[in-house]
Amino acid sequence: MEKRTLGRTGRDVGVVGLGAWQLGADWGEVGEDTALGVLRAAVDGGVTFIDTADVYGDGRSERLVGQVLKEYDGLTVATKMGRRVEQKPENYTLDNFRAWNDRSRENLDVETIDLVQLHCPPTSVYSTDAVFDALDELVAEKRIAAYGVSVETCAEALTAIARPNVASVQIILNAFRLKPLDEVLPAAREAGVGIIARVPLASGLLSGKYDESTTFGADDHRNYNRQGEAFDVGETFSGVEFRTGLEAVQRLMPWLPAGATMAQFALRWIIDQPGVSVVIPGARNPEQVAGNIGAAALAPLTDEQLAAVRSTYDELIRPQVHDRW
Repeated sequence: MEKRTLGRTGRDVGVVGLGAWQLGADWGEVGEDTALGVLRAAVDGGVTFIDTADVYGDGRSERLVGQVLKEYDGLTVATKMGRRVEQKPENYTLDNFRAWNDRSRENLDVETIDLVQLHCPPTSVYSTDAVFDALDELVAEKRIAAYGVSVETCAEALTAIARPNVASVQIILNAFRLKPLDEVLPAAREAGVGIIARVPLASGLLSGKYDESTTFGADDHRNYNRQGEAFDVGETFSGVEFRTGLEAVQRLMPWLPAGATMAQFALRWIIDQPGVSVVIPGARNPEQVAGNIGAAALAPLTDEQLAAVRSTYDELIRPQVHDRW
């Protein structure tokens, strides 16, 4: 698998990683054996970057990742912190950071975490010097090797990129979320900041497997967060209305490379964007892992295919999401 440098971490990672949210919670039940099978299939297939968070299943995802981390060399693991408390800027303190970090290090069973990211904190946090001084202190204490941020908006990303020690920015980037291409990716390239592309399949909409009859379980955020009831609605289907997303996928289907799936096309589109370090699709079984990894082996998309994504976005998706995030 092609490897790219993950920003200021200096680490080289496979361009397709693994997002481990679904191994913790919020995507329906995934048994422990299945979750470990997903992780092992990913690493065996060439994945070297795994992204998790302390709130995914209240630490379950971290603990599963920690088990697999013992079995393989050469992995880079990123976790996130900050969503364990009420989302008030005053909760983003060094003492809280140390407490959250202690818990994550215990879950992952490591002394130093490769990358810790603020987990979509309140917007004002990105402009608070004391927050980044505290993160620098965690690095000095060798609790973490590097830090980054996970953001909701492009404005937040640009504020973070201007910070001298931010190693990476995790942002929603997919064929239904093109706004980061305008300013965020160019700014990150210039600053040497890594870009971790999350929600790459728009919560499965870009898998091409859904239709108007598709339903989701009560414990799946694609059911309970359709209107942003639990967290930012942009995290669910990238904020795109479900039927609009289905229509957009149908428009893109004719542009798929021979033998490729819709999901692979969508992932390849992200890989082709200058400045992307790694894309982190989730997977609920080893077969999905193999499909995601297959995107890295596709040839870069043609100008015509890229234009099809752009026109579909401009006509159907832009009015719903572009000015919101």
